[in-house]
Amino acid sequence: MLLTEANQTSEVTFILLGFSEYPDLQVPLFLVFLIIYTVTAVGNLGMILTISISPKLHTPMYFFLSHLSFIDFCYSTTVTPKLLENLIVEDRTISFSGCITQFFWACIFVVAETFMLAVMAYDRFVAVCHPLLYTVIMSQKLCASLVAGTYTWSIVSSMTLTCFVLALSFCGSNIINNFVCEHSAIVSVSCSDSSVSQMLCLVIAIFDEVSSLCIILSTYIFIFVTVMKMPSTGGRQKAFSTCASHLTAITIFHGTVLFLYCVPNSKNSWLTVKVGSVFYTVVIPMLNPLIYSLRNKDVKESFRKFMIHLTQWY
Repeated sequence: MLLTEANQTSEVTFILLGFSEYPDLQVPLFLVFLIIYTVTAVGNLGMILTISISPKLHTPMYFFLSHLSFIDFCYSTTVTPKLLENLIVEDRTISFSGCITQFFWACIFVVAETFMLAVMAYDRFVAVCHPLLYTVIMSQKLCASLVAGTYTWSIVSSMTLTCFVLALSFCGSNIINNFVCEHSAIVSVSCSDSSVSQMLCLVIAIFDEVSSLCIILSTYIFIFVTVMKMPSTGGRQKAFSTCASHLTAITIFHGTVLFLYCVPNSKNSWLTVKVGSVFYTVVIPMLNPLIYSLRNKDVKESFRKFMIHLTQWY
């Protein structure tokens, strides 16, 4: 019996509706998302390359930033190509294995981004509040451990949720009213009891969001108190400027996630959910390298030198 259900589930295909209810917008949306994905790929890969080849950027802050760029690139690559395909082809189906694979990797990268932003907040806390001990505290071993812990927890979270989704059975209508195989959309078309899987997803999501925000808020409270105690205005401005890019990235990412959690679970909210999902799966990975490069003199200078050397080499 179980073998029969497993075989039936493996043969299931899903239909990603995406933005199919707006046929006149398919080509314009394709062009917009293609441009966004191109900027995302170039921006994040360029950020990683610039940090890796510039000795001036071989510091803990840029080490974490390179991993954030890696996460953003992988996250966007997991979601956007299928979105682009569904905008130009009539067949919007995706196999069960393809849908689960997309969910697995997307879950890894969204959890990883959540905690990578928290790790970067801790790095800013040490830099501003304990500048003389910064190189001692933020050792290579600690930096590697923080990054390894972030990836480990994201993989554990994703594997746990994926296993519970795989335990569900699917039959009948398998139309997913979204452009990505995310958890709530998948379990909504299951013909078995998905309450345990939904509760587990809610618990993990709340834990991730609350714990990461607690780290971020507590570190920035200490940063704010320390900065306000600085005697010189120049010192305060410099301290705030080092945190401005990170605060911008945090506000956009967590603001979008919290907004999506506040959307009521009704049919009228699906368009809002899709737009919100587009923002944090497609747009945010593009914005992060722009935020950090445009507001950071070291990154702009290193990138300019890299482009000069590249031009001379050619």
